[in-house]
Amino acid sequence: MLNRFSTSMFRFSISFIVVFFFFTSSSAVAQEKNSKATWIWYPGDFEVWLSNKMQVRRTEREAVFPPLWQYYSPYALVTFQTEVEIPQPDDVKIYTEGSFQLLLDGVQIYGQPKSLKIPAGKHKISFKVYNQEVLPAIYIAGKYVQSDASWKVTNEDKLWIDENGKAQQSGTPWVPVGSWNFDVPENKPSGFKLTTKPWNAKKTEKTAAGELVDFGKETFGYIKIHGVKGKGKVALYYGESREEAMDTAKCETLDHLSFDGNQPQTYTHNGSKAFRYVQVKADPTVKYDSISMLYEYLPLDYRGAFKSSDEQLNKIWDVSAYTMHLTSREFFIDGIKRDRWVWSGDAYQSYLMNYYLFFDSASVERTLLALRGKEPVTAHVNIIMDYSLYWFVGVYDYYLHTGDTKFIKTFYPRMKSLMEFCLERRNKNGFLEPLEGDWVFIDWANRLPKTGEVSFEQMLLARSLEAMAVSAEIAGENADQKQYKKLADDLKTKLFDVFWDKKENVMKHQRIDGKMQDIVTRYANMFGIFFNYFTEEQKQSVKNKVLLNKDVLQITTPYMRFYELEALCAMGEQNYVLKEMKDYWGGMLKEGATSFWEEYNPTKKGAAHLEMYGRPYGKSLCHAWGSSPIYLLGKYYLGVKPTAPGYAEYEIKPNLGGLQWMQGQVPTPNGEVALYVSKTQIKVNAAEGEGKLIIESKTMPKTNSGTIVELAKNKYQLTVKPNVAYQISYKAL
Repeated sequence: MLNRFSTSMFRFSISFIVVFFFFTSSSAVAQEKNSKATWIWYPGDFEVWLSNKMQVRRTEREAVFPPLWQYYSPYALVTFQTEVEIPQPDDVKIYTEGSFQLLLDGVQIYGQPKSLKIPAGKHKISFKVYNQEVLPAIYIAGKYVQSDASWKVTNEDKLWIDENGKAQQSGTPWVPVGSWNFDVPENKPSGFKLTTKPWNAKKTEKTAAGELVDFGKETFGYIKIHGVKGKGKVALYYGESREEAMDTAKCETLDHLSFDGNQPQTYTHNGSKAFRYVQVKADPTVKYDSISMLYEYLPLDYRGAFKSSDEQLNKIWDVSAYTMHLTSREFFIDGIKRDRWVWSGDAYQSYLMNYYLFFDSASVERTLLALRGKEPVTAHVNIIMDYSLYWFVGVYDYYLHTGDTKFIKTFYPRMKSLMEFCLERRNKNGFLEPLEGDWVFIDWANRLPKTGEVSFEQMLLARSLEAMAVSAEIAGENADQKQYKKLADDLKTKLFDVFWDKKENVMKHQRIDGKMQDIVTRYANMFGIFFNYFTEEQKQSVKNKVLLNKDVLQITTPYMRFYELEALCAMGEQNYVLKEMKDYWGGMLKEGATSFWEEYNPTKKGAAHLEMYGRPYGKSLCHAWGSSPIYLLGKYYLGVKPTAPGYAEYEIKPNLGGLQWMQGQVPTPNGEVALYVSKTQIKVNAAEGEGKLIIESKTMPKTNSGTIVELAKNKYQLTVKPNVAYQISYKAL
C-alpha cells in the first residue's frame, strides 16, 4: 500500500517536476490548438452529482438504503470563460446543459442562441450557466473556438455592468474546468450510463414455486424476461449464492413486478442488481419463455497480466481481476450487492490494484473527487477517521504512478481544508483520538480495541502529512510545505516515543488517558514496515514477534490481509506469502467462489460463509478488497514499481517465491513493462522510462544488451532502456 513512497520518495527532489502556476496565461492562440471540443463543467461537480445518483441505488428487499454520510451538490450557477485570438471569423455551435447568459467582449448577446459568429481577432467569451437539476455544462464547437481544458470556470462571479454597459470583474477565483470523455454534443454528461451487453443463463431448473436461473458466476446487471404474456405478478429473488436466491424470506435483494397484459413481449427491468442466481416466481396467469440479463460494466482494458507455473495461482489472479472489474463502475465501489457505495478505505486499495490491472487514471480521479465532496468539511470522509487519511495518501499515490500534477494543483485547496479538519481534531498530546461523530474502523475484527489514542491512526496521519508536504510543494505553497513536513517529522518522533516498546521491540496498539495498554496488534506494525518507518532491526523484530506470531490477533478480512501480506513481501517473505495466498484465496475458490469475498474464515462451514452483520446473507461475495493478489503479484513477484513520478524511473525486482516460472506485464502511463522470469532466465521489455532490474544470482548474470553491474554479493543491476528486448541468463539463489 503506502509503501511505495518510502521516506526517500517523500523527499523526492522537486527538480523532477515542471512547476507552473495555476494558469500561466488566461488567453490562448486558437490557431495553435489541436485539442477537440468536449463538454466541460466546474471541476469535481460531475463526480459529486454522479456519486449522489449512483449511491442511492442500493436497495434491501425493495427498500432504498442511502449512504450514511453527507451529500454535496454541484454548483447551480457557474461561469465559463476563455480568451482567444482567431485569424478569421468563426461560426461557433453552442450546446449547454442549462439556461445561459452569453457575453462577448463584455457585451451581452441576447436570447439563447444555438450558434454565434465571432469576428477575427482577440476576444473574451463568457457563459454564465444555470442548472439546478443536474450540473451546468457547455459544449462549444467551432473551427478555432472550442470548449476544452484551456477554459476557466468560477462559481463566484464578482461581476457588474458599468455605466457604459460593459461587464467589469474583480476578485473572482478562476479554476481549470473539469471534463472527461464526453466529446460529442449528443453525449451529455447528464446522460452517462455504463455499457451493457446481453448474457444468457447457464442453467435453469424447476423449483417448487417457479424456477431457479443460474448465470454461472457472480455478475451484475438487469434481468430480461422474454416472451411475456398475460396479466399478473412476477417475483424475482436474487442471490449471490444458491441458498440466498432460494430463501424468499431473507434474501437481501428482490423485485416484485406487475404486468397488465399490454407489456412488450421482452421486458427489461430498470434496476440493476448483483447476483449469480435468480429465483423466478410467476402467477399462473403470467407466462414467459426464458430469462436472460443485460450485463452492465465499465469498459476497461486488462493491461496488466500474470501467469505462472502454478495453475491455482493463475486462477486466483483471474478471479481477482474479474472481481476488480465488477467493482470498477462509475467509481471504485466496495461490493456490487452490498454496499454499492464509495468507501475511501476500499477505494484506496482499488487504486493500487488498478495501477497493476487497468491503469485507468480517470476512475481514480472520479473516485477521489466523489469521496472528497465539497466545502465545508463537517465530518471525516465516510465518517471514518482512517478513511480521511487514506484519501490523502491516495492523492499522492496517484501522482507517483501517473506523474500528473494537475489534479493536485486544481484540488489542493480541498486537500488543505480536509487536513485542517483532521488536525483540529487532535487532542492535547497532538494525537488523533475519536471525538463525537468519529468512527475509527481499522478493520472488522472481534476484540479489536479502538478507543483512546491508537498507534495505527497516528501512523496514517504521519503519512498523510508527508503526502500533504509533497502536494503543497507541487501546488507552489512553500510555507505549507514546510509546515506539513515539520508536523510529520514531529508526529513520527512522538509516535515512537509513546508507542514503540524498546524492551519488546514492537509497536504497542493503544494508550488511554495517558496509560499504555499492554496490547500488540498487527496494524501499526505492518504499516510501519512498508512505510519504511522502522530500522532493519525493528522490521525483523516486528516480522517475527508480530506478523509470524499466531498468538497476535488474527486478520480474517481480505482488506487487512492485503497489508499484512504486503509487509511480509516487503521483508522478502514471498515463499511464505505464496502459500498464504494459495490457502486463503484458494480456500475461497474451493468453496465455489467465482469472485472474492468481503471476509473469509476457513474455520466456517457451509452456509456460515454467507453470514455477516447478523444476517444470513449479509456478506458481500464480490468485494473489491478481495482482489489484492493483483497488486501483490505485480509489485512483489514480477517486482515492478515506480521510483519517480509517472514511471520516469522504476524498479524491477523479480521474486519467484517458489514458482518455477512466471510471466506478465505491469502497465505504466504510456505502455507496459513485460517480464518473463524462470530460475535461469529473465526477459524484459519496457515501453518507457528508465528501469533498474535487480537480479539475485549465484553467479554473474549475462545479458544480450546493456551492462550488468555488481551491487553486493549475489546482487546485480541492469539499467533497462525503453523498447529494448533484454534476455538475461542467471542462476537463481
